[in-house]
Amino acid sequence: MRILILSINYWPEVTGIGAFTTYRAESLAAAGHDVEVCTTFPYYPAWRVPAGYAGRWALTEERNGVRIVRSRAYIPQPVTPLKRILHEASFIAGATVRALLRKRPDVLLVVSPPLGLAAPAILLSRLWRTPYVFDVEDLQPDSAADLGMLPPWAVRLLYRLENAAYRHARLVTTLTPSMRARIVAKGIAEEKVGLIEPRMDESLATLSGEEAAAFRRKYELGEKFLVVHSGNMGVKQGLDVMIDAAALARADASMLFLCVGDGAERARIAGRAAALDLDNLRILPLLDEQDFRGLLAASGLCLVTQQRSVAEIVFPSKVVTYLAAGRPVVASVHPGCEVAQAVRESGAGKVVEAENPVALIEAIRGLRGEDLRKAGENARDYARARWSSARVLGDLERCLVSAANSAQREPAAKGVQS
Repeated sequence: MRILILSINYWPEVTGIGAFTTYRAESLAAAGHDVEVCTTFPYYPAWRVPAGYAGRWALTEERNGVRIVRSRAYIPQPVTPLKRILHEASFIAGATVRALLRKRPDVLLVVSPPLGLAAPAILLSRLWRTPYVFDVEDLQPDSAADLGMLPPWAVRLLYRLENAAYRHARLVTTLTPSMRARIVAKGIAEEKVGLIEPRMDESLATLSGEEAAAFRRKYELGEKFLVVHSGNMGVKQGLDVMIDAAALARADASMLFLCVGDGAERARIAGRAAALDLDNLRILPLLDEQDFRGLLAASGLCLVTQQRSVAEIVFPSKVVTYLAAGRPVVASVHPGCEVAQAVRESGAGKVVEAENPVALIEAIRGLRGEDLRKAGENARDYARARWSSARVLGDLERCLVSAANSAQREPAAKGVQS
């Protein structure tokens, strides 16, 4: 089966949608499918194109059996709502042109955000008489509305585009049961909305004490109890609660907060930490694979933080990573969100009110005083049961094959139906 994937993020990006799309594409190629990805040059979460790709307008390369077709996009600095719209629009335009030059696929897999990829998805689907699967990693219109990121007219436009994307798709997939329920509540037939959850990295089950010790030596961390947040530093993460919790715990010399990664909010967060003179908090850049494994192995517990307005609209990949690595977790999130449900169901840690630093530091201290080994075992067992690669990637392949086969069974004159 020939599969064309449209995704703004891809390898060598190691966080978020880029990581999701990469392992999905490579698993499909390993299963014998012909896979191409139309994407842009890597930029996330630093919002900078690395030197090896800078200045190029287009590039085609191959990795692990996947052809990667890149087109240039505008990368804003700093990131504002308007500039982000221009960034997404420039990618959509470039990806559409590059996709039109590819061979007709049997099925399209379209990864949202950006939601605007619905436009080329509908165009290419009609032109090629090829079905598309619309994969929702983030409910972008709901995010914009809940966080007040765009004016009302722009939000209404996003909702109309979202409706068209779902209506014309052969299948809509998403990450969690609560996100699926939210899509169904928008009027999309329940049988049309599938669940393709993130998969765990099974290699994280082999983290060792030697990796932890090497990481501690390299970054001169001694024997401090490490409270770790890793990944994107953006608006949704609400990282001020971590800064404020560190300020409340500054008298505890045995504890060190590590904020690891990059993103649109990194400079502001670093500035706040510096202004508060927090010697119990360090900010580290994105780590390579070896150091990231060492970080996880050395961590005492890991944090998931979100703004209180973020509920069923997104499921951060770090949750799967932490639990797969057997790390205890404290989640400062909306109590009804999927992250909170996963932490409670797994027995991996504690859930506290979002944006409440007092509750966060109390939960950290409380969990530290409990049996962390048991919480870690609970985390890993839950990840294996819910997010194993074999189950998750098998579900993805079955969805794409089903979409392609259903199109072949229809008379050609019918084209793509809503």
